[in-house]
Amino acid sequence: MTSFLRKNSIFIAIAKIGILVVIIFVANCSPPEDPIQCRSAGAVKNSNCTITNSYGAFPDRSICRAAQVVYPSSEAEIIAAVANATMAKRKIKVATRYSHSIPKLVCPDGDDGLLISTKYLNRTLNINPSAMTITVESGVTLRQLINDAAKTKLALPYAPYWWGLTVGGMLGTGAHGSSLWGLGSQVHDYVIQVRIISPATAEEGYAKVRTLETGNPELDAAKVSLGVLGVISQVTLKLQPMFKRSITYITKNDSDFGDEAASLGRLHEFADFMWYPSQKLVVYRIDDRVSSNASGNCLNDFPGFRSTPSIVLATLRNAEETQESLGDVDGKCINGKLTTSTLRSMGYGLKNDGILFTGYPVIGYQNRIQASGTCLDSLEDARITACPWDSRVRGLFFYQTTFSIGLSKVKKFIQDIQKLADLEPKSMCGLDLYNGILMRYVTASSAYLGKQEDALDFDITYYRSKDPLTPRLYEDILEEIEQIAVFKYNALPHWGKNRNVAFQGAINKYKKATEFLRIKQMYDPLGLFSSNWTDQILGLSSTSVVMMNDEDGCALEGLCICSRDIHCAPNKGYFCRPGKVYEEARVCAKLKKSMTS
Repeated sequence: MTSFLRKNSIFIAIAKIGILVVIIFVANCSPPEDPIQCRSAGAVKNSNCTITNSYGAFPDRSICRAAQVVYPSSEAEIIAAVANATMAKRKIKVATRYSHSIPKLVCPDGDDGLLISTKYLNRTLNINPSAMTITVESGVTLRQLINDAAKTKLALPYAPYWWGLTVGGMLGTGAHGSSLWGLGSQVHDYVIQVRIISPATAEEGYAKVRTLETGNPELDAAKVSLGVLGVISQVTLKLQPMFKRSITYITKNDSDFGDEAASLGRLHEFADFMWYPSQKLVVYRIDDRVSSNASGNCLNDFPGFRSTPSIVLATLRNAEETQESLGDVDGKCINGKLTTSTLRSMGYGLKNDGILFTGYPVIGYQNRIQASGTCLDSLEDARITACPWDSRVRGLFFYQTTFSIGLSKVKKFIQDIQKLADLEPKSMCGLDLYNGILMRYVTASSAYLGKQEDALDFDITYYRSKDPLTPRLYEDILEEIEQIAVFKYNALPHWGKNRNVAFQGAINKYKKATEFLRIKQMYDPLGLFSSNWTDQILGLSSTSVVMMNDEDGCALEGLCICSRDIHCAPNKGYFCRPGKVYEEARVCAKLKKSMTS
């Protein structure tokens, strides 16, 4: 068996080299489908609908339904939709073009709710070069925002790395880039005005439009709203003059990482890290502004966001599923090293002249460097190619555990992960297949549900089985990391990512949560924009966001923290046990037969 696994891993590694070469040169792609699908019947258009996220599955794998969806193309049409739903006391949720949030933020309760899609709210309304502001509708994507600003030589200073997010979506979840400089890396901290439509009384016409500007405390609630305050129609952001950046990636041993992680962001404006604990390596991003006269016209085209042949995606997925089913840990480590070394040789998608990577430093304008996502930029090709996570093809299927930890605690958290890596050296090889742990800097925000202190955000992507009752290799290690972060170091969850466990007790970590809830009650006293899910994470429900019952296997998907063996997979050798480093953790660990008798 050992010989078979070794040969299988070598074959997969060789195949991956060819696969990655193919990925580099593929240009076309099937764009993602609308996350809302309807089976209209009779006179009601866009009725009998379901909604999912771009990955095709929510944390609990439930199907979210709605009676109808509307696609307004103006603020007046939003007002009419909200008014009609309010008059009928109908639940409402706002949906975006690509629906990239992993949790169930877009799910209305029951089957009778209304979805309001911002798909056609996609216009840039005004750019004021002298004031350096841009006003857009909430369905405008990050890519459009960046490109339209650049036409007038203006730039959004900080942004997420994936350009398929919408402006409304970024405000809904607190999306960010990486920086401790200026106002920090969160897009919402550059918002100076928002127009939002919420339910109202009959005397007010059942819908009310509010214009919130800097200085109004209600804006600090709307900046990160989770979609529970109403429909954002327009957003005005403060921009900066266009500038250039110089980027160099440096790979180092992680022995001093705990000491350096908290400080690099003070030295380099756009610094971040990619950490590979099983390899004991960290990639430092040395990234700063430079003179606009500096030579270079770099383009960021990150390989993980490019279109990929569907057959390639199926090969990669089949390989990982085979390794999981056979317990081929060595194969994962081999492939992980291959993946990281290949990305390193490609400059992580940075192209010095817009075509090829030729070496560091890489210099270019902000609008060409700050984000990417070329798999969205194409015509339909019958799914011969797709974004890597497109659920319509057999592609990547993963969890994302993402949280921020205050800079004063980062060293100890990193050391805890290193202790786990020392105890189980191969346990985190699977992370390398997803480019390790991405770490980005964030700052304390005025937003009530924004970051509470300067922090490092840890973004961990890892394998998810198609079968919810099938555990992962080293299931316990990543569960322990999740619980160390959330409970030992009081980490804040990323509102648009994570399994349910990360949200347990989260609202109690926000100093002005009561102010947010007060404004929520004022804007939507009937709770029409709320759901059982949002009530749970906001502490308004009598039930917890994690299961308190004895559902078999609930801990495998982060739907509960195990307290009994049946919460894991005892029939497959996984039992509920204390953590290895954080003994208060309760994780699903694989035990030898002799240990379970």
